[in-house]
Amino acid sequence: MSLGQSAGILPDHQIEALAHARAIVAARPFASGQVQPASLDLRLGAKAWRLRASFLPGLGRKVEDVIQRHALHEIDLRQGAVLEAGTVYIAQLQEGLALPPDIAGSTNPKSSTGRIDVFTRVIADGARMFDEIEAGYHGPLFAEISPRTFPVLAREGSRLSQMRLRRGDARLDNAGHLALHQREALVTSNTPSIHDGVGVSVDLSGFGAHATIGYRAKRFTGLIDIDVVGQLDPADFWEPMLAHSTRELILDPGEFYILASKEAVRVPPDHSAEMKPFDAGVGEFRVHYAGFFDPGFGASEAGGAGARAVLEVRSHDVPFVLEDGQMVGRLVYERMLERPQTLYGAGLSSNYQAQGLKLSKHFGVFQG
Repeated sequence: MSLGQSAGILPDHQIEALAHARAIVAARPFASGQVQPASLDLRLGAKAWRLRASFLPGLGRKVEDVIQRHALHEIDLRQGAVLEAGTVYIAQLQEGLALPPDIAGSTNPKSSTGRIDVFTRVIADGARMFDEIEAGYHGPLFAEISPRTFPVLAREGSRLSQMRLRRGDARLDNAGHLALHQREALVTSNTPSIHDGVGVSVDLSGFGAHATIGYRAKRFTGLIDIDVVGQLDPADFWEPMLAHSTRELILDPGEFYILASKEAVRVPPDHSAEMKPFDAGVGEFRVHYAGFFDPGFGASEAGGAGARAVLEVRSHDVPFVLEDGQMVGRLVYERMLERPQTLYGAGLSSNYQAQGLKLSKHFGVFQG
């Protein structure tokens, strides 16, 4: 298939064309909503393994060979299985690849996965890095899964990770980010920090009638079914945190927080973005999971008119004072090869368009 000659992220219709050309080899036909504007959701296969430890296969080694050395036992996902917090698992994905030599991939947890503190990353045969798929890769894909706070119920077909495919390097440099911001107003800040991306800060002033600044995860909770939407009482899993007069929050080591950006974010239809965790050199914390932002996120063309970035935050080894307006991450924008046929939030089951401070799709609304 021909993708033209420019560099950029492949949009939805080109992802589907790769699948038709068998460059994406799926065990089953794509499910509804699996192809997103600039990414493909990846589905768990029928088997998973509990591991002694995480690993990378390294050059010339197959993932399955390493699994045989380090697996404790095999798990059947066809009827669903509980994945316990604090444990490492690996599952083969239903999607494999036979990429053209000029197409590479990268992966990230889906937004809903990160918001329930499930750490997941994708591994390919011969990989020396997680979540990076070399151009021209032919082979299977596997997902390492490690719930950090809540036990989860997953099954064959559950979608925890997403993949982007790209030709060349389409990332904007500083001048490109500034020019795009002047054209599109990428964030609502009057004086955005633009250096290796567009700076995003945390809002600790409070949202809604109760001035809620975020949520802290409870421990020893019930089970979260990955595939069930809107049925869980958030009070069973989360502790709301209210704004303080100092507009500060002390992050406790080992605790998991859901916060939101001060800026509303916009991703124009001809670009995509990725949230990069902020360098710990500016503080003993990090935005725990990087994340993909599809074309149309927060964009008026898709009914967004600006949307906050939800931040999954974890402190390092010492308590850390987070202040209102403190920078916590950067959005790096990339050009699309073509505009997607469908934008995020427009005709899709997009759970987070026009969002403010929002928990994952698994939860209902806090009462009271």
